[in-house]
Amino acid sequence: MQNLKGQVAWVTGAGTGIGEAAAIALAAAGMKLVLSGRRESELNRVATQIRQAGGEARVAPLDVTQASAVDALVQDIVNQEGRIDVAINSAGLNIPKRNWNQLSREGWDQVIRIDLDGAFYCCHAVLPVMRRQQGGLIINVSSMAGKRVSPMTGPAYSAAKFGLNAMTDSINVENCIHGIRATAVCPGEVATPILEKRPVPVSQEDRARMLQPDDLGELMLFLARMPKHVCINEILITPTWNRGLVGAAAAIPQ
Repeated sequence: MQNLKGQVAWVTGAGTGIGEAAAIALAAAGMKLVLSGRRESELNRVATQIRQAGGEARVAPLDVTQASAVDALVQDIVNQEGRIDVAINSAGLNIPKRNWNQLSREGWDQVIRIDLDGAFYCCHAVLPVMRRQQGGLIINVSSMAGKRVSPMTGPAYSAAKFGLNAMTDSINVENCIHGIRATAVCPGEVATPILEKRPVPVSQEDRARMLQPDDLGELMLFLARMPKHVCINEILITPTWNRGLVGAAAAIPQ
């Protein structure tokens, strides 16, 4: 396992949920964190928590849909920190009116622009840095919606995550010769603020049975610690009490 102390990690979507948990876990292992997202107040809250625990973090607000801003920030990280060892693309959203009978073109564009285009802009900007370094890890936060189509998530979110998985594969195909590794992390339901956008409210009981952000933070730390000769291409992770399977299990005679 790698010693991560002093290495540099850049996390988008770092103000809440999976991105926040990943940033806290990596900082606790000694990495220098650059925290990006649209809400500076949330980023400052996470950075303060990291610093109070003895870690290093700085805030770099960013809208990942703005390609020129992504490029400028990556250059700024290189100028200040010298390198980027781990990049976690966790910025993402879904919309309440997500199914075909409600989905608007504007809603489709919003999901694709952030969940797929935004991740592409970040990968496109960071890959030249990692090629020069001859090494680096990219973690794209995808979803089980990128493996199995479900009406729960809607066509825009599924399309974005299927695309993100394919994009992650292509990074490994073309960049493994440069020592670069990419992982698509595909979680099932996670108890994060994105649940507030669900058309059908999720009960506190169900949220408690879901994956928790800290579970994903530990997973990101595991990936970052893997030796540089190891590439974990894709991870599927779901709650033990899987709401997508509970109905099917209940139909089996006991």
